[in-house]
Amino acid sequence: MSIGLIALLDDVAGIAKVAAASLDDVAGQAAKAGVKAAGVVIDDAAVTPRYVVGFAAERELPIVAKIAVGSLRNKLLFLTPAALALGAFAPWAITPLLMLGGAYLCYEGTEKVYEALVPHAGHAHDAQPDAGGDGRAMEDRKVSSAIKTDFILSAEIMAITLAALPEGGVVTKAAVLALVAVGITAFVYGAVALIVKADDAGMAMAASTSRSAFGSFVRALGRGIVKGMPPFLALLAIVGTAAMIWVGGGILVHGLETYGLPQVAHALHAASSAVAGALPPALSGFVEWLVTAAGSGVVGLVVGGLLIPLTSFVIAPAWHSLSRLRGASARA
Repeated sequence: MSIGLIALLDDVAGIAKVAAASLDDVAGQAAKAGVKAAGVVIDDAAVTPRYVVGFAAERELPIVAKIAVGSLRNKLLFLTPAALALGAFAPWAITPLLMLGGAYLCYEGTEKVYEALVPHAGHAHDAQPDAGGDGRAMEDRKVSSAIKTDFILSAEIMAITLAALPEGGVVTKAAVLALVAVGITAFVYGAVALIVKADDAGMAMAASTSRSAFGSFVRALGRGIVKGMPPFLALLAIVGTAAMIWVGGGILVHGLETYGLPQVAHALHAASSAVAGALPPALSGFVEWLVTAAGSGVVGLVVGGLLIPLTSFVIAPAWHSLSRLRGASARA
């Protein structure tokens, strides 16, 4: 009996070690995949705060919470099963879908640059809260719009995650995708919540009545936060746009290399290596990444620039015509 119990405990310990190793493997793969999706994550965090502009302060966190729940639902209920199905039944489709998403990121990022340089109606709907209707209806429309935008960004995040995973079982891939989904959602919307409430916290700190040296420091810090938030949000928007362009361009460069067209990737690698080689070793790694990202950004700008007229004069009119036909059919 004692020998059997010892053997059983030994088996349990072995299973526990395997489970712990599996958990470590899942966590490691999730961390690596999350890093690869960092550019899209930055843009997600940069895009979301605009959806609470124009609402009362007490509604900001509830709106962020609604968007976060919708984002998590997108990732866990729709995108994770779709990604697993792709990996199991159509792995050949992962790269084309990634490139399609990369092209979309290039278009969106370049369109924002174009809008900043030549203001037009491309993103006018994003700048102001919807006119008309009561506050609750406006809030529901904003949340719905944010969740739809998040779905596109989340799809790209999950596709990047899936492409970054090594060969493995479905259970491991599902665990990694779920962990990335929960972790990125918590990070993005936790950061968004801090961003949208930072000015309120700053105003509360600036209103401190303490006469101590610490109270003076708190008031000064609060005033600095209040004054610093507008330029910080502007900087965050710029970083998010840049991230969209270089991530989208990088995805396209890697996709072309996968399909036997490595010239652009080789040119970027040669340029980054040449620049990094001329600098001290302590800076070489960062500079090599920076040159590669800048080169990918140029590719993204070129692709996005080509897609803007295509979208404006071909895709958008065709989509509007289709929408009108469907509306006419529904009324008939």
